[in-house]
Amino acid sequence: MSASIKSNQKRQPSRAGRAPEKSIQEQLPELRPGQSTALLQELHILTREGKLNQDTRRKLKQVNHLLQFIEPLLQEALEARGDVSLVDHGAGKSYLGFMLYDLFFAQREVGWVYGVETRAELVERSRELAARLGFDRMRFVATTVQEAMTSDQIPAEVDVVTALHACDTATDDAIAFGLARHARYMVLVPCCQAEVASVLRKHKALTLSRTPLGELWRHPLHTREFGSQITNVLRCLELEAHGYQVTVTELVGWEHSMKNELILARKVSNAKAQASARERLQQVLDELGLQELQQRFGA
Repeated sequence: MSASIKSNQKRQPSRAGRAPEKSIQEQLPELRPGQSTALLQELHILTREGKLNQDTRRKLKQVNHLLQFIEPLLQEALEARGDVSLVDHGAGKSYLGFMLYDLFFAQREVGWVYGVETRAELVERSRELAARLGFDRMRFVATTVQEAMTSDQIPAEVDVVTALHACDTATDDAIAFGLARHARYMVLVPCCQAEVASVLRKHKALTLSRTPLGELWRHPLHTREFGSQITNVLRCLELEAHGYQVTVTELVGWEHSMKNELILARKVSNAKAQASARERLQQVLDELGLQELQQRFGA
């Protein structure tokens, strides 16, 4: 053996002397303490090597941030009645439901998670994954939100309703479901809202002749953006009119998602506040020429 090879061998530390390799949990600061890396790999958020790409890092950050808002609500409901239920609308691949089960429900012997999704293949995939992981208190329903309102597969009353990035009127459907099932809390992240903008566009000429406020949505880009903004304003007033206390905040930084508004609603019931919200909701609809949406927003 040459001297150079012997020298190289001497410089190589023995395996026993090396620092232990860090676990996936230690390598990724994005993970919550105790969060299952096996689950994240099943959801394809983590690769088999325990890595994150830019897109999955953004998704993980969004969902984990949202969990921090939802977990205290689940705990409040659990303490109030000794059990807790959550219904996730537009569940898709059920990232939110699985991660909530992993971090909250799996640590307790009570509580149920229901995922509502129209695509049957995603529902079947979620059922198989829940069975494989032993997540016995998860149920997945292949139905629309409207049909879910009368479904006997979901309790008549639920504690928490969530809708993460529910497109256009799907958020309104989730709100209607929450009202019908007497939800204690609703957690909503709206997305891609076009209905109100289309009504604003239809009556634009009349509004411009009537009020200078029409300038707020005269240009097509402003119509889209203002329509999106006013949609969420109307949703908040609708929730307040039904006895909810509403908080609006950012989900994550704007660099991660432009669909960034988080609406948190807590049932409190206050007759005077409800009447005031109903009046203001009607005034907004009248002022903006949106009367045809009265049924949608419960005015």
